[in-house]
Amino acid sequence: MERVLEDKVVVVTGGAKGLGRGSSMAVAQRGAKVVIGGRDKKAGEEIVEEIRKTTNADAKFVEGDLTQVSACKALIDTAVSQFGRIDGLINYAGILPSSDILETEESMFDDVFGINIKAPFFCTKYAVASMLRNGGGSIVNIGSLHGYGGQRDRAAYACSKGALLALTKHIAKNYAKERIRANWITMGWVATPGELALRHQQGLDMEWLEEKGREVMPMGRLQTVEDNIAAIILLLSDESSQLTGAELHISGGFFI
Repeated sequence: MERVLEDKVVVVTGGAKGLGRGSSMAVAQRGAKVVIGGRDKKAGEEIVEEIRKTTNADAKFVEGDLTQVSACKALIDTAVSQFGRIDGLINYAGILPSSDILETEESMFDDVFGINIKAPFFCTKYAVASMLRNGGGSIVNIGSLHGYGGQRDRAAYACSKGALLALTKHIAKNYAKERIRANWITMGWVATPGELALRHQQGLDMEWLEEKGREVMPMGRLQTVEDNIAAIILLLSDESSQLTGAELHISGGFFI
């Protein structure tokens, strides 16, 4: 496996589960040092141990509630103090509740916006400060089809992802001269732990998800974590040094 991220330092929010977990492992396999932020200490320590055993890469988990600005700062500060710099940030942490706008309570709205946009905003703030000292860096925001309007029962989620897209464009536009890049990946329909938990609440299972994916996705199946990894690696690597402000749609043709 080509080590295109050799000696880079990459921070992954929500890096212990789903696409975040796959990203943490993938960047380590390609030579990066990995700092993972999240609330689930057990899952975080498990992925760190797996990374160390299978790749011999440096990896660290930082426990914290990223809806708190202090936790965002602590995550980035830990990466800098441990490894001296930050070259990449993957903003993946998020939640996916089901509620239309008429059903959305203030508490749900605050929870969704706290983790889906407040956390990436402030993690980005502190990462950019470090990247300015380093002479550049790459930010990868994991978006969603819902960021372009969304389904009726994803009101708060859709709005939070729309805000994340705006953050992507803001950083790309205003920090290109400092060689800080920001790009967005439109993650398609992936059976992440969050997606499965939501479907279980609705009385649905993985078999239903797979059948629905074959039915509605133009390329005939749900997307997987692995389908997104190559794009994430590209965006973090120097091979995409002129790519910023992009929206990469990995949705099997569902969104064009």
